[in-house]
Order: sequence, then structure tokens, then C-alpha cells
Amino acid sequence: MLLAFGGAFTAFAPAAAEQFDELTRQLPEAFSSLRDRIATFSWGDQLLSRLAPSRLLSGEGGGMAATAVTSTFGALGNAVIILFIGLYGAINPGLYRGGLRALLAPSLRPRAEEVMDEVGSTLASWLGAQLISMTVVGVLTWLGLWLIGIPLAFILGLIAALLAFVPNIGPVLAAAPALLLAVPDGMNVVGMVVAVYLLVQTVESYFVTPMIQQERVSLPPALIISSQLLFGVLFGLLGLALATPLAALGLTLFREVYVKDYLERESDSATAMIGMR
Repeated sequence: MLLAFGGAFTAFAPAAAEQFDELTRQLPEAFSSLRDRIATFSWGDQLLSRLAPSRLLSGEGGGMAATAVTSTFGALGNAVIILFIGLYGAINPGLYRGGLRALLAPSLRPRAEEVMDEVGSTLASWLGAQLISMTVVGVLTWLGLWLIGIPLAFILGLIAALLAFVPNIGPVLAAAPALLLAVPDGMNVVGMVVAVYLLVQTVESYFVTPMIQQERVSLPPALIISSQLLFGVLFGLLGLALATPLAALGLTLFREVYVKDYLERESDSATAMIGMR
């Protein structure tokens, strides 16, 4: 995987860096064009006055800005914490496996090792499936934007691939720069960009990801969508991003610990008792 990522980075990094620089140059111009277009409507002046810097720096706007900044930094802080927990666990997994193993009775430890191996295999399969889904999203977005003539389609496809890690919300964030670039070309082009992202999102959310996850991780599509809804409501953006791996983890533990070690063992005991009678 490291060699594959290194080769891809070497091949595409120069083009991506060049297009990223061009994107950062064009986005302010596109935003100005959007502002001018909004100003032509009757309700545009009122909307722009509400978004004016002087209004945002007032008491009401300052409170809203402070809330937004606090929420953003809180989410970023939680993401950094989760990232470092994952890194430390990946660097030395034996230490944490040993700690979990030590909490169990000696008679249960061999079975606990088997369950942890199964959980690790499930999460590795999920990560591989997620990388496939992200690649599909990036390629389809790039091709769709290229076909309708949107500039910087490659870097926009790369952004869409990276943000596809966050289900449902990621594609919305990825569409924002493409829509800004399409505004100067008119509403017809904006509509085509929206259609491209909606089509890619539909294909990814309801066909590609559920099918791949079901094939590689044995996750039912309905369980994936339900877990994303539940964790998104309970824990916000981070919950939405981690919903699928947590569902895979929970399903594996449920199957190995409850079904195999409790239900099937109880069924075997009942069968043996019937046979003795």
C-alpha cells in the first residue's frame, strides 16, 4: 500500500499541486462573481447586508461567529484526538491487546484472541472497501466535471475523493468549490455541476458503498444507512464518519461473542440434553 500511494503521489502530485494553486487563485474571483450575481436580485442587497463584515462583528453576529469558531475547533480537536488514538493503537497494537486480554479470566483468553483477530480483519476489510469507494467517487467526479467543461476537474475530483470518507456530508462540502467555479458560466452550468455531484452521491451512497461493504465486510446495506443516521444524530460529523466501522465492529462482536459463544452453545447444550433423554 505504501508503494502504491508513493507511486500515485509521484505521478499526480505535480498536476495536483498546480491545479490546487490555480483553485486558490480562482475561488476568490468566483466568490466575487457570486456576490455580484446575488446583488442583481431584489432580495440580494438585504442578504449581503446581513453578511457584511460590520454586521458579523456586531453583538449578534459576534456571538454567532464565536459559536461557529468554538464548534469548529471543538470538532477539530476531537478529530485530532481520535487520529492520535488510532495512530498509537496502530503503532503498538500488542500493548492494548495484552491489556484487554489481561482483563479476562485465563480460560477466556484464547477465545478473546480469536475475537480480536476477527475484529482486526473486519476493520482492515472495511478500510480497503472505503478506499475503493473513495477512488470511485474521485474518478466519477473528475470524469463528470471534465465532460461538462469545468476547469480544474482533477483537483476537484481529488477533493471529492478525500471528503467521501465522511458519508453524506463530505460530498456536500466537496461540491462547494465546483459550484463557485461554475457560477461565472451561468446557471445552466451550475445546474449541470449539481447534477454531477447528485449522481455521484447517489451511486456512491446507495450502490457502490453498500455493495462493497456487504461483499468485503458482510454489512447489510440497511444496517449501514441506519447506523449512519443514528451516529450522525447522536455524535454529529465525527459520529457520521465513524458510523460504518463502528457498525462493522459491533456486528463482529455480536456474531462472535453473543451468537457463537452464547446462543449456539446453548443450542448445542439443549440438543445434548434432549439426546440424553
